[in-house]
Amino acid sequence: MIVHVLDEKPTGPADDPGPRDPQDVPEVAAPPHGTDQVREVGDPATDDAAAPDVAAPDGAEPDGAEPDGAEPDGGRLDPDADLEQFEPAPPSPRAIVLSFGTLVAAVLVGILAVIPAPYAVNGPGPTKDVLGEVGGDPLIEVSGAETYPSTGELLLTTISGVGGPGYPARLLNVLGGWISPDSVVRPVETVYPQDVSQEELDESNAGLMVSSQENAVVAALTELGYEVPATLVVAGTVEGTDAEGKLEEGDVLTALDGEPLPDYQTLVSALQEVDPGDTVTLTVNRHSRTVDVPIVTGEREGGGAQIGVFVDPSFDMPIDVSINIEGIGGPSAGTMFALGLVDLLTPEDEADGEVVAGTGTIDVTGAVGPIGGIRQKLAGAVRDGATWFLAPSENCDEVVGHVPDGLRVVEVSTLREAREALVAIGAGTGDDLPTCTAD
Repeated sequence: MIVHVLDEKPTGPADDPGPRDPQDVPEVAAPPHGTDQVREVGDPATDDAAAPDVAAPDGAEPDGAEPDGAEPDGGRLDPDADLEQFEPAPPSPRAIVLSFGTLVAAVLVGILAVIPAPYAVNGPGPTKDVLGEVGGDPLIEVSGAETYPSTGELLLTTISGVGGPGYPARLLNVLGGWISPDSVVRPVETVYPQDVSQEELDESNAGLMVSSQENAVVAALTELGYEVPATLVVAGTVEGTDAEGKLEEGDVLTALDGEPLPDYQTLVSALQEVDPGDTVTLTVNRHSRTVDVPIVTGEREGGGAQIGVFVDPSFDMPIDVSINIEGIGGPSAGTMFALGLVDLLTPEDEADGEVVAGTGTIDVTGAVGPIGGIRQKLAGAVRDGATWFLAPSENCDEVVGHVPDGLRVVEVSTLREAREALVAIGAGTGDDLPTCTAD
């Protein structure tokens, strides 16, 4: 059985909200220079006219009289002497060295900020509370069913990256990535396919995000007991399997060994009971005709059999669910979308005030899959206040030894396990939950 969306590890920073320019620094107004402030006329500190009227003591010259020895121009000093008195002192050698050093540093930073480098740099990206709001609207919006408030937060996590088609990294980005313990720097060709444009990558990531949202809704509703009817359309066959040449693109699967296939989960469950190598009969609707096709099954990773077809299900949702999010692509938010929808549709306050982050792809059966950038997502989660993190079991080898202080990681492989973990965390009984350990 081949799931219709291949939830593989992204080959690049699929959750990238966009590059950031390290030169975008806010301007700060310079402070006033103390004694160089201008005082208004009438300031007692500078204007003799503001002094109080006091009688002159005996022997003092009256106002307007020139004291003995005053210059005939009214007491002003010689202009040449005046200039000599206020001529600034020459800068010290140390000040010259410091000024030159500052100039050199500024020039170097400018050069590093514009020279491209053949690397991709990934760091912690922003998080989003799937139980919260975006622009005044719920991130997950439900119509046709009652929803319930939650006092906790469920954070989807992302990575922020620079480098690759359309967004070349600069030497300054690379140096910053090498210095930061939460970033990773890799040769760009090991992250991105070299024959793919940025537009193609963006389009792919957007498509993966849409698929992950649909998968999440189906998985969550199925977990809660809803029936989600589906039309199972063949999108292609796997090369080298018995289905190749027997099933056609556009065939609609209607039955397996005579048993109707009203939804995707029924097909998956039926194949789990079949031994690899057994022959099954698929009933398909082809060009308005019913055709029975015998298929020799193959072995499915994780148990059961597969029929060697790509299926593109078209779902008939029992309720309307909209997920309002922009600027994030890729499939890795699926698990948190599904968990958030489950929490919204159940009366229990499952998170109960806890801040729980997580990641993981999800398929329509509720299986949680691996993702990229798990270490950067751990760092982003603890930065934004999470104390728990739900990680895909298949990412555990990357998690061990890299968990930030103050964060506890729970490994999950299904939506059911993620939901049970959330309930235990909210109830204060999460100490015994499984975590990632070294093999």
